[in-house]
Amino acid sequence: MGSQVFYRKWRPQTFAELVGQPHVTQTLLNALKSGNISHAYLFCGPRGTGKTSTARILAKAVNCLNNGKGEPCNQCDLCKAITEDRAMDVIEIDAASNRGIDDIRELREKVNYAPSQARRKVYIIDEFHMLSREASNALLKTLEEPPPHVIFVLATTESHKVLPTILSRCQHFDFHRLSRTDIAAKLIETCRIEKINIEPQSLQLIARSSTGSLRDAWNLLEQLATHYGKEINFSQVQAMLGITGDSRAKEIVKYLIANDLKMGMATLNSVNIDGLDLHQFNRDVVEYLRGLLLIKTGASDAVDLNSEDIGELKELAVTASLTKVLNAIKLFGQIDLGNDNTSTLRLELALVECYLSQENQMPVTPKPETSSKATSKSAPSAGVQTPAKPKVSIPSVPADTSEIKTKPIQTDQKSSPPLSETSLVKDAPQAAAPALSSDIERLRSSWKQILDGVPNNLKRTNAIALLRSAGVKPLSIEGETVILSLKYTIYKDKMEKPEYQQIAEKIISDFLGHRCKIRCVCEPENNHLVKAAIKLGAQVTSVEEK
Repeated sequence: MGSQVFYRKWRPQTFAELVGQPHVTQTLLNALKSGNISHAYLFCGPRGTGKTSTARILAKAVNCLNNGKGEPCNQCDLCKAITEDRAMDVIEIDAASNRGIDDIRELREKVNYAPSQARRKVYIIDEFHMLSREASNALLKTLEEPPPHVIFVLATTESHKVLPTILSRCQHFDFHRLSRTDIAAKLIETCRIEKINIEPQSLQLIARSSTGSLRDAWNLLEQLATHYGKEINFSQVQAMLGITGDSRAKEIVKYLIANDLKMGMATLNSVNIDGLDLHQFNRDVVEYLRGLLLIKTGASDAVDLNSEDIGELKELAVTASLTKVLNAIKLFGQIDLGNDNTSTLRLELALVECYLSQENQMPVTPKPETSSKATSKSAPSAGVQTPAKPKVSIPSVPADTSEIKTKPIQTDQKSSPPLSETSLVKDAPQAAAPALSSDIERLRSSWKQILDGVPNNLKRTNAIALLRSAGVKPLSIEGETVILSLKYTIYKDKMEKPEYQQIAEKIISDFLGHRCKIRCVCEPENNHLVKAAIKLGAQVTSVEEK
């Protein structure tokens, strides 16, 4: 027994030893005491929560030679045989590898044979949801009216996949994920007997990483003991579990709340340079953000961090708005790095989105017009400040709106200076307007569908992630060049990388049906005059640097 792995060596042998499932153990003990044992049970719940162990304990309890009306004695021959996996009348079947109708037909034939030693035969079918539909239906009649000497225990992690006709013929028990406190307490007991010297905070870390599965926690503990021996410290646990423990995850949260984009981007850059595991780093950021959310909403007792981190988060919660914390959790929580563990682009995009969303929420106080030109017919409404930059030339619009459809907009057809960051809008050349308008309008109206329909081999590329997340919009078309507007300079710089441009050019060319190139500009923020001019048919011909 000493050579067994921890989860088999220390698996519970009585109902009292089961952790975290009192609603199951008490019900089964009551049934044993009264003699009202069901012919079929369905145990559902996450992995490592005690489903199979409970089934084995139940098999011992109903066949125990010294009791049979409660806890098994674990001393009689039958209890020992079941514990040591040599009892012929307790049959464990893995439905994942015995899922066909022929396997079930063989089972049905053997069910009718009387037990060789025990009072009752117990069939434990693990991962029952893996049975094929035909196999489940073949078992249905036997499950409904089995011989009196047979008990079925079906265990599954996905009860929604079990046929309703099967569910209705079983007593259904839901096993819950184990709490970190229960797992840590069990690990302390294991370490005491195994003489493993490890800090309590390390066991808490193992319990957190096991996500409610005691079996996973035992496996992690055994892996640590095998690698480091009987003396295990906190940093070794962090290294084995791939947990960074890097303070920069906490710093990112501070910069998010302070709206310090510059320092946030610099921190992400240092994380990338140092080669940290980006999956784990992002999990750490989300964990700190969750802690901040819990503290902000008055649930600080639920925060599973050390006292120093909790103290810092409490200070941060004083200045953090609930809206900003919630938005940050959504943006960082939905990041899917996939197999790309080398690029911080998605983290950078989430950081910038947090910054921009906070910027958009800042109130802007309108100023009254001071110039005499504000009283002219073409001026905006009173009380709204007209932007000084960028300068915009808007085609005059006749009072009678019907003339807009028939009267062409007069334009200046001089050559266009090169583009830069602040848009200067001039009237579009009339000769190119029909084809240009048709292509650009199709591109604008179908932009989301274009990105959604990219081939699978491109969907996970950083270029597509940037096109989706950076507020990219088709602005205009100049000959064979499509002008894309982006909200922020950092997005523009990334989009101008050759590999990004190639992907963007491919998907746009495929949509338009002819080869085209792209050029990127920064969209002038909140410039309603530019947007109005473009709607009337004007075209971006030059951009001035800010």
